[in-house]
Amino acid sequence: MTCATCGSPTAAAGGFCSRCGAPQPAAQATSQPGAAPQPAPAGVPMAYGVPYIPRVPRHLQTLAVLWGIFAAYRVVSVFLGLAFANVMMRSHFFGWRSSPLQMPFFHAMMPFIFATTLVMAGAAALVCWSLLQRKPWGRVLAIVFGVLALLKFPFGTALGIYTLWVLAPSASGVEYDAIAVD
Repeated sequence: MTCATCGSPTAAAGGFCSRCGAPQPAAQATSQPGAAPQPAPAGVPMAYGVPYIPRVPRHLQTLAVLWGIFAAYRVVSVFLGLAFANVMMRSHFFGWRSSPLQMPFFHAMMPFIFATTLVMAGAAALVCWSLLQRKPWGRVLAIVFGVLALLKFPFGTALGIYTLWVLAPSASGVEYDAIAVD
């Protein structure tokens, strides 16, 4: 089928166009129980006798929202980390005479750790925005930061796996290019 509004190919009737979002007319149910299955419409590739429904258009918005949530999680973790470090450096936490965070090594590393976390939160927000706006470079950016997110257990690992599952296959590249907007 093709969309009546923008002319792009659509995978299923009764839903919405993956490119412009226009509603698609529902298919007429003509088969009866026990009848032979109807063949897929022309132009829809088959996989194991079942029509292939593109993965990227189905999961792209969910993936973008999860990247936005991950960015917010990273920002919140920076501020909670700053608050915790402030308490540890300024007081005798748990009755310790000197906190491990009062050592010069930790004083030197904390700005680097917090700045890196903020940069990664900004990158996650950029991935969210690029996927929502369907930028042509958004897929590559999401794959790169999906690999980096694998190191942030457990949420980053789950998000990285989901990102790579949706966007990394070569068929996903073709699907993403078909819906990308300049």
